[in-house]
Amino acid sequence: MRISRVIIALATCAGLAACGDTVGEQALLGGGAGALGAVVLDTNPVVGAAVGAAGNLLYCETKGNCS
Repeated sequence: MRISRVIIALATCAGLAACGDTVGEQALLGGGAGALGAVVLDTNPVVGAAVGAAGNLLYCETKGNCS
């Protein structure tokens, strides 16, 4: 059980490192990273996906260096 949480945590970090070229990719990557992070933290993955998608979109659209 512990090793699966480590793998999920590493996958979350990889997802956060990716930004995406389009708005759809940015939302998908952020949502995936947020959902995985929520699973690691044992919280609601739907809420995690929504927060991750919004956060990635906000960061990528304001910083402009994600492509």
